[in-house]
Amino acid sequence: MILRIDHVSLAVKDYDGAVEFFTKILGATSQYNGTDNNMKYYWETFALGDLSRFEIIKPTAEGSFLENFLKNREGGIHHLVLQTPDIEMTKDILEKNNIPYFGYQNYGERWKELFIHPKDAFGVLLQIGQFKATDWLSPSYSLPESKKWLVDKDSDKINLTIAHPGGGKVKVGLEKEEVKKLIRELKNIIE
Repeated sequence: MILRIDHVSLAVKDYDGAVEFFTKILGATSQYNGTDNNMKYYWETFALGDLSRFEIIKPTAEGSFLENFLKNREGGIHHLVLQTPDIEMTKDILEKNNIPYFGYQNYGERWKELFIHPKDAFGVLLQIGQFKATDWLSPSYSLPESKKWLVDKDSDKINLTIAHPGGGKVKVGLEKEEVKKLIRELKNIIE
């Protein structure tokens, strides 16, 4: 039902301070952003290190759904986003197990979602979405769709970069002997 944890969402009052902390001090890079005028909030996703992602959200006007959450705190983890391959299957499983959900939205092929209230998920607000993970990553973090791997060489290593199923890519530096061993193992499998 769940492919992976996609990202953690942080709600903050001091958006500029949070962005500066995560980008300038911890090295996060901005991926995508947007504003939801109906829900009165702004969001921006970031990547850290390998494939770790998080989102910073802030209210944009009075009446934002974030007001109550931020009423007595400067910020904190607001929700956890899980990726599913099939939102309809997810709905069926939740319904069969009497787990209530709310906020079901179908935004077309790019995003479908629902939420599970913290009282029904052991204290955590869950957002479950059906989407293609690479849609929400900067192209520099992913391989082109037609490529599953790339091989290149730097001064002392042979680099094997593989497309990750959760979006992004994984780069492994290999010694010459490791590459030879990998080739032998692959040959044994296909023969």
